[in-house]
Amino acid sequence: MIELRDITKIYNKKGAAVTALRNVDLQVEKGDIYGVIGYSGAGKSTLVRLINYLEEPTEGQVLIEGVDLASYSVSELRAKKKQIGMIFQHFNLLESKTVFDNVALPLVLLKEKKQVIEKRVYELLAFVGLEDKAKQYPNELSGGQKQRVGIARALASNPTILLCDEATSALDPQTTDSILKLLKKINEEYNITVVIITHEMEVVKQICDKVAVMEKGEIIEQGAVIEVFGNPKHPTTETFVRTVIKNEVPDSLKQAIQKDGNSKLLKLDFLNQSSSEPLISKLIQRFHVKVNILFANTTDIQGAMLVTLIVQLEGEGAKAKEVIQFLEGNDVAVQEVVYP
Repeated sequence: MIELRDITKIYNKKGAAVTALRNVDLQVEKGDIYGVIGYSGAGKSTLVRLINYLEEPTEGQVLIEGVDLASYSVSELRAKKKQIGMIFQHFNLLESKTVFDNVALPLVLLKEKKQVIEKRVYELLAFVGLEDKAKQYPNELSGGQKQRVGIARALASNPTILLCDEATSALDPQTTDSILKLLKKINEEYNITVVIITHEMEVVKQICDKVAVMEKGEIIEQGAVIEVFGNPKHPTTETFVRTVIKNEVPDSLKQAIQKDGNSKLLKLDFLNQSSSEPLISKLIQRFHVKVNILFANTTDIQGAMLVTLIVQLEGEGAKAKEVIQFLEGNDVAVQEVVYP
């Protein structure tokens, strides 16, 4: 559906070359809700502007449905862009226009007939829960209502792709939750592919199927959300994950841990398993080792369960190695933990 191939984007600012993106490869399948996360300056907004071709890559290709956007004529590109809706952090509504007129704007620009516009606008306002707000102005709405108007406007031209650039960053947690549920509904009912640019891991956890983590203009990690959350490979990814999954032993407990040459501290992540207890019991019986559970946490990621345990394993080196192999053979991500 969306593919970025070896993308590099360089800006010239005051005679100096600034690389915003470097060697970026990304593939979003049709029907995905794909999250792109990173700190400010990571290159997220530049990436989303390349997808709708508000920016052109310095190197590489942007393909939508297998066709390089650079191959289109001006008129063909304009028509293609109509298939890509966009919602923004600060709503970008026209304050002098009513809610109805804001939603109708894309259809007016397409020169649709008045009756077609009216039918479509009221259909979308009903869909986003604002059918009673058609004659009101943006300054009469809450932040969440303004974002719903922005979403309705983005859907007006029947897009196949919806890009969300920090769409919930200006909203409180309760309103964010309602907007994310609306985006999920759009994805499921309209079969629209959604790309969400965010710096909030909770957003990724709640709604995304897949995620790419960006740092300094590069994608440093990507994959299914449950896999990235369960076994982050890069330190930056791990930092993001810790904001929504508590997997750290408290400092007071760290100080009380007794260390010796025959014990190891292990972090175990059980991905989408109903319970970790039978497996722990099984390894104790099989290998005759002592397992002291120091910390446990269960996180629900869109119905998939991620269980994290931090355990102290007592057993000689060779036996500990066998235990780790046993766990990894049963789809458990194992990481040795070292506390100073």
